[in-house]
Amino acid sequence: MTAGSGSPPREPLRVANCSGFYGDRLSAAREMVDGGPIDVLTGDWLAELTMLILAKDRLKDPERGFARTFLIQLEEVLGTCLDRGIRVVTNAGGLNPAGCAGAVERLATRLGLAPRVAYVEGDDLMGRLDELRAAGVELTNLDTGETLEEVGAEPITANAYLGGFGIAEALARGADVVVTGRVTDAALVVGPAAAHFGWSRTDWDALAGAVVAGHVIECGAQCTGGNYAFFQEVPGIERCGFPIAEVHRDGSSVITKHPGTGGLVSVGTVTAQLLYEIQGVRYANPDVVVRFDTIRLEQEGPDRVRISGVRGLPAPAHTKVAINYLGGHRNTMTFVLTGLDIEEKAAVAERTLWSLIPGGKASFDAVDVRLVRTDRPDPRTNEDALAQLRITVIDRDPAKVGRAFSNKVIEMVLASYPGLFTTSPPSEATSFGVYWPALVPADLPRHEVVVEGERIRIDPVHPHQSAGPPPAPDGDSGLTPPPLTLSGETVHAPLGLVAGARSGDKGGNANIGVWARHPDVWPWLTRTLTVDALRQLMPAETGGLEVERAELPNLYALNFVIRGLLGRGVAASTRTDPQAKGLGEYLRAKLLDIPIELLPGEAR
Repeated sequence: MTAGSGSPPREPLRVANCSGFYGDRLSAAREMVDGGPIDVLTGDWLAELTMLILAKDRLKDPERGFARTFLIQLEEVLGTCLDRGIRVVTNAGGLNPAGCAGAVERLATRLGLAPRVAYVEGDDLMGRLDELRAAGVELTNLDTGETLEEVGAEPITANAYLGGFGIAEALARGADVVVTGRVTDAALVVGPAAAHFGWSRTDWDALAGAVVAGHVIECGAQCTGGNYAFFQEVPGIERCGFPIAEVHRDGSSVITKHPGTGGLVSVGTVTAQLLYEIQGVRYANPDVVVRFDTIRLEQEGPDRVRISGVRGLPAPAHTKVAINYLGGHRNTMTFVLTGLDIEEKAAVAERTLWSLIPGGKASFDAVDVRLVRTDRPDPRTNEDALAQLRITVIDRDPAKVGRAFSNKVIEMVLASYPGLFTTSPPSEATSFGVYWPALVPADLPRHEVVVEGERIRIDPVHPHQSAGPPPAPDGDSGLTPPPLTLSGETVHAPLGLVAGARSGDKGGNANIGVWARHPDVWPWLTRTLTVDALRQLMPAETGGLEVERAELPNLYALNFVIRGLLGRGVAASTRTDPQAKGLGEYLRAKLLDIPIELLPGEAR
């Protein structure tokens, strides 16, 4: 993918995204190919939950295990991509990249095309678990410190996160389509950029810049106005265009979208995505550790945001492994409670239900009971008077939590508290998976690329002994303004008037990124929104849990990680919002005493 001998690589490399998750807009590939010039078409189909979905799919048919919607999109654009020299790079291979690559070749044959198809593998560690145990690799849970043996878990997936140099090798060998398994989301940009510009393994800053660009566009339209805190400002939000990263030789980039498409690319929308699902200031990838405190954003023009100044540190000595195992079966039934005496009605419902089940509450492996109070005093409508009692039962035996449980709830509807009804009929149990994050030495995965039957081993990154402390800042960035002289007058108002937020899941943890709406808000925000303040604002979500806080002054942002809020991960979580998608908006709705000078004019 590099330029010819003696000629420098063309700049920039335009990397377009057409998928942010398994189930994203099917027409996006066609929109990106037809909407304007691009060099690489990428798509992200994988998430921690997706790997579990693909595992269940593969249990039904061993030939599956990859994201089949990718083939639907590819069928529409493969011929055009070949004609225009657009490379296609995707992680849709999931648990079966070889199978996905074979399906691509069969599709191409049916279309009368002959692309060179490569696939990347080596992330799947399932066949090596005994070997790892024998070598003393315990796959200790990063969040809880437990070992798989301690909880008696039998994994159904175990996939290490690979970096971008396998993709780079495939492109350098002329691949038109590259299919991977579990690589990092950002690798879909790092690989093409490394191939195009000829970066070495120690070009830390350039690699870090590409990781940042990849992180921004990995979730598709989420950086072009989708899910944006200030959504009222997004034109054409009904159909946001998908993003493009224009990557330069030094790793800097411009985030944009095709002209005439809906959505918005602004410093705000890019900041929101940068804060999505991160842990702290250092962002570890298999190829480099990115210093998020060095990222600089600039509005270069309409729907164009320049990312520069990104610094990288040597690649980590370990890489992350995403493990899933089947945790058992569960069932949920929801009682609706109306009007007066809500807590007393809930107590009667719960007491009655357990009396109808042999062994009662203690007969299940686990029980989760949540009283959701959405009722209001003096309700204006029937809906204003409603609350919900959600009862979830969990057990290894599906029969215990199936109709044997849900039928007992229905038996109560004419013989319990007044106004009883449920939100659903009785149902069978469903199985659920448990997510298990762990680390392995970076040189353990057998990172390999297969191109036209030839198998090429990708050498592991050899990190320095220690990344050391972060380099000293390069002088005063001028990004943090001096504290304003405030009058002392405040208004009790929602935090969201002066700050945006975005939240998400990282296994069993939840993160909330909060950024100041205006630079003048930053000094107040960083002083005010401490860990203790967050605990006071969100006591139910933080009680008894570890909360970490990181400052990112260059983005006027704070990042919070609430460890353990999501339990064993999205598939096992019993929260109404198991991926913490709405946690940031919940925080923005909280009332604080905000200096009047910081509020927008209409709120003063």
